[in-house]
Amino acid sequence: MIAAIGLIGFCLAAVAGAIRLLIGPTLADRVVALDVVLISLMGAIAVDAARTGQLTYLNLLVVIAIVGFTATVAASRFIEHEGRQS
Repeated sequence: MIAAIGLIGFCLAAVAGAIRLLIGPTLADRVVALDVVLISLMGAIAVDAARTGQLTYLNLLVVIAIVGFTATVAASRFIEHEGRQS
């Protein structure tokens, strides 16, 4: 029961992040929204892994974390470089 509530919460957060990702006026808003969606996805995977007892999903969490971090750093460096030329 608690796992289902957690999954619903993470899904609602992901939907809110996806909406912000689509309507965000700036690139920085979209980067933050993408982080929210990825963290919500990671939370939902972790809750499901805890609920089912499957440890194989934990490798997926590591990969998503590394990809999300790399994307955030790359986008922030792009935003910083773009701001200097203006």
